[in-house]
Amino acid sequence: MHIAFTLLVGALCLATDVLGASLQPQIPSVASVSLSSASGDVFQLSELVRIVVDSKSAAKGSPSLLDFAKVFRNDLNSVTFLKTILPVETSSHNIALPNLPTIFLTIDPKKQFKLFNGKPTDEGYELTTSRNSIVVTASAPIGVWWGTRTIVQQAALAAASGSKKITFPVGKVTDAPGWEVRGFMLDVGRHWFETDFLTELCVYASFFKINEFHLHASDNLWNPDFLYGEGNEGWKNLYAAFRFQPGHGSPISGLVPRKNESWTQNDFRSMQTTCAQHGVTLVPEIDTPGHSLVINQWKPQLMERGAPDHLNLSVPETIPTIKSIWDEFLPWFTSSEVSIGADEYDAKLADDYIGFVNEMSSYIHQKSGKSIRVWGTNEPSTTLSISKNVTIQHWDFPADDIPTRLMDAGYQVINSEQAFLYLDGKTSLDNQFPQELNQDLIWSGAPGGKGWAPNIFSPTDPSNNTNIRNPNLRGSIMALWNDWGNNATTRLEIYYQLSRSLAVFGEKAWSGSEVRDTALTRAQFDAVYPVLNAAAPGQNLNRVVPSRNGVVYNFNLGFNGQTTHVDSVGPPYTMTFSVIPSSRSPSQGLLFSGIDSKLHVANLTFEATGKLYPLGYTLPLGKWTKVAIHATREYTYAVINDDASTKRFWTTTMDLWGSEMAVGNMSFAAPSKTFGGDGFSGSIKDISIVLGA
Repeated sequence: MHIAFTLLVGALCLATDVLGASLQPQIPSVASVSLSSASGDVFQLSELVRIVVDSKSAAKGSPSLLDFAKVFRNDLNSVTFLKTILPVETSSHNIALPNLPTIFLTIDPKKQFKLFNGKPTDEGYELTTSRNSIVVTASAPIGVWWGTRTIVQQAALAAASGSKKITFPVGKVTDAPGWEVRGFMLDVGRHWFETDFLTELCVYASFFKINEFHLHASDNLWNPDFLYGEGNEGWKNLYAAFRFQPGHGSPISGLVPRKNESWTQNDFRSMQTTCAQHGVTLVPEIDTPGHSLVINQWKPQLMERGAPDHLNLSVPETIPTIKSIWDEFLPWFTSSEVSIGADEYDAKLADDYIGFVNEMSSYIHQKSGKSIRVWGTNEPSTTLSISKNVTIQHWDFPADDIPTRLMDAGYQVINSEQAFLYLDGKTSLDNQFPQELNQDLIWSGAPGGKGWAPNIFSPTDPSNNTNIRNPNLRGSIMALWNDWGNNATTRLEIYYQLSRSLAVFGEKAWSGSEVRDTALTRAQFDAVYPVLNAAAPGQNLNRVVPSRNGVVYNFNLGFNGQTTHVDSVGPPYTMTFSVIPSSRSPSQGLLFSGIDSKLHVANLTFEATGKLYPLGYTLPLGKWTKVAIHATREYTYAVINDDASTKRFWTTTMDLWGSEMAVGNMSFAAPSKTFGGDGFSGSIKDISIVLGA
């Protein structure tokens, strides 16, 4: 890995030497580049750089152009070796001066940018570079924002190359996305995530010009032995969750019994605001009338007989109950669309289903002005059809209508085809879905060998694909599901699945598949991704921490309750310590804790995402035990008293419905913030964390 990175930096050094002649490849690629023919004609970023916002445009939009500019300043500062960049200014014109480099952000409503289908988009931008200035111009603030992502990526690549100068070639970049919707979905209904982690995911995805984060916020584990069968009441205890927390005294408060696994309005709105300030819209999903066990556990009288995860739409109370849920939470959401799920319902009840979708479409629009989306589903009705105002999110053949037929019939469609775009948390079923988007399939697996793009729905049948210019193809959303819950996957393991997947998806969802001459090749992507992943600003999902010669910290003695400056350390790392528990509490308390994990004394048990993972080792009383924890993104193990033969792995037992049992390795971040606690009695010494496993 270190050799590969050295080669990469060397390649970037060569690229930087000729940066005056070309832009470096980035993710996603830009649409059009026209550069000056003058040799060495460049704009140089320096400590004196000024970010100036056109005062006539500064307040436009929500977030405003000025809001975006402030985030841009912070990001540019974080990816370069420059000293602190000056605060953002406003001015009525570009006041670039010699030896005083200026980045000027402005809006020109007359500028026109188009998607591949010819529809206008506010997300395009022009980036015009001279010796003294870079001017970013768009028709709306969001377009300027995406232009700043191009600048930040180019600066990050130059800074990583080892060059002492960060320069940009003189000329013009014109860029716009190929599709309107470029999103990712996370199943947060079956795996609990705090908003701080989800916010970091938003910020990371934004770096690759992804503009939507679809939150699948209600669902249940699917276990047929618990759900179905006459007289079966196992459904009452099957895990089901709803993540939005009703206000105090709300009539629907019984919907959320797990208050500690739900988001308050303030938490959600804070996340929503930060995502918006990075160009990402949160699209919430409350899934009904299928996947509704959480509602039926609250109100059993609403369930379909023999199917506790289905609502019975013929019960008079059912639809008013669903409307009351939306009434509570619609005011939380700033998105122009929401998802009502509406997939995998009983095909025999097609008319009931279609009537429900259309009624909810009208109701939500009347209450909030918002449109709705539904997952593609089988609706074999000969009398009714879903309203054309509803967007269909395709995910499978043949469970839903064929997407090309839907578009031909006038429906707006989003591509989430599982053959290309589905991931799942760790599971014992090896062939369920991959842990990362299939790179071979994404780059070259579609008919014709040109790789995947949002207009590609089938890897085998070209007749199921459409033209990039189809006016009813809105774009694409990749998805990461947690069908089997969160016992086998920590939140950082979810990020490891998404990190590279989001970047390659960002390239394809913005630029398509060999549609533009500037589109990345797989080799170009592989070369720049590690640098951009490491540089992505505004978050620290890699849990990178300062170190000296690879040593994060080294304490001879740790005091119970002592805190450090390090919240968490991402793998690979080695954490070493010696411990002697006292006889008063030989199996109680914490050894270490951090923002991502804790290590308990009892059985040397790791805790992450609310789950416990015991090593099964008991620390002896009255004697010191040396423990060395080695972690990578694939596993975590301990070596006791320097005896390599005692290598023990932290694992979890995975299963499908109590069968097909399998053991999976766990990856944990180092719990580096606090020593001792929660009743621990004893001593800890020789505590160190070193990068590398």
